[in-house]
Amino acid sequence: MGFRRTVVVHGRLAVADERLAAARRGEHGVQVLTVEALAARLAGGFARPIDDESLRGALKEALDEVEIGELDPIKSLPGMVDAAAETLRKAWAAGFALDGAGAGRVASLARLEAAVVGKLPSGMMRPTDLAAAATARAAHAGRVLGPTTFQGMADLAPCWRGVAAALARHVAVCWASGPRPVPEWVPAAALRVVDGPRSAPAVEVCTAATPRHEVLEAFRWARWLMATGRARPSEIAVSSCRTEDYDDVVLALRAEANLDVRFVHGVPATAVREGQAAAALADILVRGVTQDGLRRLAALLRHAPGPFAALPEGWTRILPREAPLSDLPAWERLLGGEGVTGHSEGPALAAGLRAILALLAAGTAGAARAGEALLSGLALRIWRKALLEGAPAVVDLTLSRQRIDDDADAGTSVVWVPASSLASAPRRFVRLLGLSSRGWPQVATEDRLLSDHLVPSHVLDPQPRSAVDRGDFDAILATSADAVVLSRARRGADGRLLGRSPLLRDHPDGAHLGRNRVPEHAAGEVDRLTARPEEFASTAQARSAASCWASWASHSPTPHDGLVRPDHPVILSVLGRVHSANSLRKLLRDPLGFVWRYGLGLQAADSSQETLTLDDRAFGNLMHEVLELAVIALEAGDGAASSEAARRAALEGAVRAVADAWERGRAIPPAVVWRRVLDDVSVASWSALTHPDDAYEGQSSWVEVPFGGRGPKRAGGAVPWDPDLPVEIPGTGFRISGYIDRLDLSGDRASARVRDYKTGKPRGSDDVLAGGRELQRCIYGYAARVLLGGDVAIDASLHYPRERTCIALERPDAALADLARHLAAAGRSLGAGNALPGPDTEAGWNDLAFALPANAGEVYCPRKRASATAALGDAALVWEAP
Repeated sequence: MGFRRTVVVHGRLAVADERLAAARRGEHGVQVLTVEALAARLAGGFARPIDDESLRGALKEALDEVEIGELDPIKSLPGMVDAAAETLRKAWAAGFALDGAGAGRVASLARLEAAVVGKLPSGMMRPTDLAAAATARAAHAGRVLGPTTFQGMADLAPCWRGVAAALARHVAVCWASGPRPVPEWVPAAALRVVDGPRSAPAVEVCTAATPRHEVLEAFRWARWLMATGRARPSEIAVSSCRTEDYDDVVLALRAEANLDVRFVHGVPATAVREGQAAAALADILVRGVTQDGLRRLAALLRHAPGPFAALPEGWTRILPREAPLSDLPAWERLLGGEGVTGHSEGPALAAGLRAILALLAAGTAGAARAGEALLSGLALRIWRKALLEGAPAVVDLTLSRQRIDDDADAGTSVVWVPASSLASAPRRFVRLLGLSSRGWPQVATEDRLLSDHLVPSHVLDPQPRSAVDRGDFDAILATSADAVVLSRARRGADGRLLGRSPLLRDHPDGAHLGRNRVPEHAAGEVDRLTARPEEFASTAQARSAASCWASWASHSPTPHDGLVRPDHPVILSVLGRVHSANSLRKLLRDPLGFVWRYGLGLQAADSSQETLTLDDRAFGNLMHEVLELAVIALEAGDGAASSEAARRAALEGAVRAVADAWERGRAIPPAVVWRRVLDDVSVASWSALTHPDDAYEGQSSWVEVPFGGRGPKRAGGAVPWDPDLPVEIPGTGFRISGYIDRLDLSGDRASARVRDYKTGKPRGSDDVLAGGRELQRCIYGYAARVLLGGDVAIDASLHYPRERTCIALERPDAALADLARHLAAAGRSLGAGNALPGPDTEAGWNDLAFALPANAGEVYCPRKRASATAALGDAALVWEAP
């Protein structure tokens, strides 16, 4: 049994709207089709139109196999598939026969077209072939289609006009144009024209500050219509002829406003988790394997079937967070190291990661294989489509343009829709965005492959983009029943001043919408609080922020500067911890940072980015590790009596071992710089190993010597004392722990030398505590005396290998007494609640500066300096200590 009637419309939105309207009317036996679907239905059998995915897939295969003459040099370039698909679509829609149009470029495209048609699935036909098949079977239209209405359409492409004329000879065909102009060919095709009155909506013109502000005002307007009861969501449309310029903003504000907005043309693929997984894979293949990239991909695929799901739970713990791991050799060094091989699941983990890395290391050349192996479900479908639409070398850019269907229902939602679709599916309330001189109408351009001198533009493209945009604008104004708001941005997203669209010639500017205006109805909670300062000011967050700002601007110390109640549990907890020389220095010179670091756990994020050089701290750590391995190697032989050759051999072995460990687990500079750094470390370390101190008789040496509860850094490492014994600074209650860089002990255990290596500039020989900056000599010397016994003579010194200088601590007992007095004062002050800024707070190297006000070293800290010093009282005296 045939259908009672057929309605032909343009675009997915019009199809959905017309089907919903028929359902609401209870009208059965009505089929709603696009003109392509109508032709396929009439042609019968398995005939179907060519979809974009099939066309691009066939084009990609054909371009790889077919010689196309003068286009051969560019056929492998990114964008060729897009350009060829656009040209073929134009030629087919215009009814332009490439195979009979001449030679040169046109003949090349004709060969490409023939190859593409041969690779299309069975039954898939070009528009011209589909139209011819439908015309030949027009006699069956009475039973297949019934009376047919072309509804709400501005025009038909030339290739479909013959189908409409053939239908009119067998069934009643109506051209329901409404208020739109009737195309010239319609009366000649004997179609019955049904026009309609032109709507007279209230037209309002407004300007917004930026494109983002335009979208925000559109959301406010939609919310106002719904809140006042003037419109249902399904009666509201927001549109632009260039929706891609606004998609990201609409997507973000849709979530922020919690408003159902249907993307009729589809949401960006990267807006969903599966699309982000595909994008993460593309980023690695295009830019190379890095730790951050692999972590991101693994997080997105952790619940998807594939190689990542087979890895042990928590496998990322074996990755050193500060290492970029930006090439395969770095990954191989990691997987072959003790951190992986010594793990219980190390072999399985290494095998799984090597398989994944082998897929990723192929780069974009292995994009198809990597996608099939790592992705699944929607992510794999998105990946396959991206590879069909563009070259693997630009798969990341192709993914950024890809769209997937939106889940929201257009029949119950506000729609965000291209103007071309809205022109065929009118809504009562419409807001048009982007009516600037650059945005609407768009400038007509020549075809990328068949320029005007080869095929006249009016032949290949009888409906140029600028004319279509003007027609859509007029149709929207003529069919919107209640209100149309015409919006434009005064400045573009890049800050450039934008002019008015020529379409606004008859519509003078109206409301000048300020960025910070108070709307009648806010788009969402954030917009409401931003636009209503008095309401935001009443929230706890705003009160706290305002109080903090006022406190920072005050010269007196406040709770926002670090004043807390006395004997706060967090303060008492951090004072009672086992301290190191670094933590005690922070207590003395930066009480605020001390509480942040050890009480609240704040710390700067580790960076796994490649670095151009090593900072002073990293260089010092590198040198310490080299000296540690070199001394261990020497002690395994003749120790202090080792020959120069033995020392050089030990040093060279230590440099190689440490360099290998750093390359495996840390961010290192480029190869040339890295070799220079290692040379500098070798020179400094050699100076340390050959310092002209007299060796003790029967001397033994240790490096990185633990004390106060610290364990040896290396398994089985020998130590000269029990490292678990507690060490407490007398009169302070502070227990200390740490690692002594080097300890030399005489054979009779009567003398000991404690060295702390420094890579910076030497301090003055008169400096003892240096304002609280230098604590290692005093603390390490005292710890050695406690653990070795009071009858051992201790020589504590700072050793500067680069300068070949060693500065001994004179009068260690007096230095310890001074340090104890200052630490006791600092502990009492902090216990009383004075966690205030100190000299190190405003230092340029302070890694907690991110928690301070902006430009704190120049403004905030100088403003608070005097009052903080006064509040700290005796605790600040250490800053002036020699």
